[in-house]
Amino acid sequence: MAGSVPMTSSVPLPRRPLDPVPSAPRAAGVPGGPDTGTLHWYENELGWPTVPGRPPMLVTGVHFDVLDVPAEAGAPALRHLGPGSPVALWGERMRLLVSVGGAEELPGVLEWLEWRGVALDLRALGAGGLMEAPARPGEARSGAALPPGRGSAAGHGSVPVQGAAVWLRPPGPGGEAEASLPTMPAVGGPTGAPDLVRLVETLATHCHRVRLGRANARPPACRGNQPLAFS
Repeated sequence: MAGSVPMTSSVPLPRRPLDPVPSAPRAAGVPGGPDTGTLHWYENELGWPTVPGRPPMLVTGVHFDVLDVPAEAGAPALRHLGPGSPVALWGERMRLLVSVGGAEELPGVLEWLEWRGVALDLRALGAGGLMEAPARPGEARSGAALPPGRGSAAGHGSVPVQGAAVWLRPPGPGGEAEASLPTMPAVGGPTGAPDLVRLVETLATHCHRVRLGRANARPPACRGNQPLAFS
C-alpha cells in the first residue's frame, strides 16, 4: 500500500551458550567410577567374584572364607599367618582370610578346643556371604557407606575414607593368596599352609580376654532403685 512503512522482522541476537551442567559422579562399580580399578584388580588379576555397589563387595565361600574378630584380638594371631596370608581392617574389626570351608569348620574346631558355650566375638563368613572389598593397594577410595549405627548418616550416603575397609596384608597375585590361606592340617603330610586350628585357638583366647577386659571396664550398675547404704 502506498505510503505504508515496510515492516521488518526482528531477528533475535545470538544467545550466550548456557553454562554446561556438571555431570553427576559415577557410582562405584560402573565404568569410570571410583572403584573401577579395584573391581578390575579383584576380578581379572585375582579371579575373585565381586558384587558392584557402593562400596563394592567380595563374595566369600568361593576362593576364601573369612574370620571376623575385634582388631585387638586379631593382632596377636598374625604370627600364625604366612607372609602372603591376606588380612583386612574394617573399623575396629579385623578380617582374616582362611581357606574355603574354614567357616564351616569353625564350630567343630571351637568345640574340640573346649570353647563350646563361651560367648566369643568371633564370626565367620562362608558360602553366600559378602565382605566389603578393600581398595586396591595404592588406590584411594573417595568414600564408602558405613554400616548402620556408624556415622551421622546411619549407613546412608558417603563418609570419609577412614570408614572403608583397607588391606593390612594385601593378597598376592593370582593363586598365591589362596595357597597361603590357613587351612585344616592335612592328614599324612605337611601342606605348607598356616594351621587353621592354631589360628582359631589364638583368636578365641584373645577374643575372650577382650570380652573380659571390656566387662571389667564398665562401671558397676546400681541394682534397681534401692538407695545406697553407707556404714
